[in-house]
This record gives sequence, C-alpha cells and structure tokens, in this order.
Amino acid sequence: MNYLSIRRARRKDIDELIDLMLQYIVDFYKRPRPDEKELRNLIEHLLAKPKVGVQFVAELEGKLVGFSTLYFTFSTTRVKKIAILNDLFVAPKTRGMKVGEELFKESLAYTKANDYAAMSWQTAHDNLIGQSLYEKMGGQQTNDEWINYEISNSKYRRGK
Repeated sequence: MNYLSIRRARRKDIDELIDLMLQYIVDFYKRPRPDEKELRNLIEHLLAKPKVGVQFVAELEGKLVGFSTLYFTFSTTRVKKIAILNDLFVAPKTRGMKVGEELFKESLAYTKANDYAAMSWQTAHDNLIGQSLYEKMGGQQTNDEWINYEISNSKYRRGK
C-alpha cells in the first residue's frame, strides 16, 4: 500500500519542489519557464520567512508528487489576516489518488489553526477538475461579489 504524507516543505525538498513547480508553471499553465535561480530564491524565501507564506508538499514513496502554497495578507473589512491558496498542483501520474484533497485539507487546517479569517483562491475557467475539487471541499465561488483585475509589471505576460 502506498503511504501518502502531507507536510511542510523543508530545505531538502527544494530540488524536487523546483521540478514540480516547473511542471505547474510551464506544462500546466503554459507560462514561460521562469529562471530556476529565481524559483529557488522564492522557495528559500518562504522557508526562511513563514510569516510571508508556507508551502506544503505531498510525498509518496519518498518522492514529492504535489505541493500547495499559501501566501498571507490582511482583510481590512474583516480586520483579520487571510490566507491565499496561490497554488495547488499534483503531478499527472498521481492524479485521482486524492493527493489534491489532502493538500487542500492541510492548507485549510493550517489557516484554521493559525486563526486566519479565510482562505481564498482562484482557478482558471477551464480547470474543471480543480473546480470540482474545490466545490467538493466546500469552496464557494465569489465571482458574483468581486471582479479580479491585474496589471502586470513584468516582461512575462499572461498567455503565450
């Protein structure tokens, strides 16, 4: 039987986590390949400064097969801190094994244990599998409440 472990990312995970994050960014979301040094710096920043954000990893038979990333901010209207589930990714070979559910549960449990007012997230309109997971986990779409905007200050533009 396969044993799945969900835990906080550690320094020893960096190389495998970079590989998973590249799959997520380039293969899944079809974005330009980021500089690996910058990606490594991001992971190291989160490891060194957990008040900024945390990453959880899913480990199966000694290999990382998924990750989630929470970033932290505040809600003025709630006068409390909130968490943004910025990423949740499961390697294609292990999809359908409830890895995503376990990563989601661990991320949500962290926000509850640390007194965050809410955990919010976004997903692409065409990510029907992700939407199914989020609705199964109790997530509610809030698009009727807010419209999301973005101004990119980067040479990396959305899309191709």
